[in-house]
Amino acid sequence: MTDYRSSGKTTLTPDVLLTIARMAALEVKGVKRMAPIKGGVNSLFRRGNDGIRILVEDSNVFVDLYLVLDSDVNIRDVSRTVQQAVGRAISEMTGMEVGHVNIHIEDIEYKTEV
Repeated sequence: MTDYRSSGKTTLTPDVLLTIARMAALEVKGVKRMAPIKGGVNSLFRRGNDGIRILVEDSNVFVDLYLVLDSDVNIRDVSRTVQQAVGRAISEMTGMEVGHVNIHIEDIEYKTEV
């Protein structure tokens, strides 16, 4: 059997990293939704409206997540779980190193009784 070695390369668009981070965060119990990012350069390019900012430097990924949580959760526990889930998902799916995953809690959603 012969080994095949490709001389090509794989390129990821920023949208791939955004999707991985979004899906990993939203799977964590207690995360209600992503919060829109207000202002800044990202809003001009529509890169920040999905609640995620990602920076890639030398194959290191730096993530900022803006979240809305359920009212009946421990904010610290949910934040740590999101950090672990997003870091693991990006690392496992892309092979890239994750520099940090910062969590910004933008709001808490309370259930209204009707």
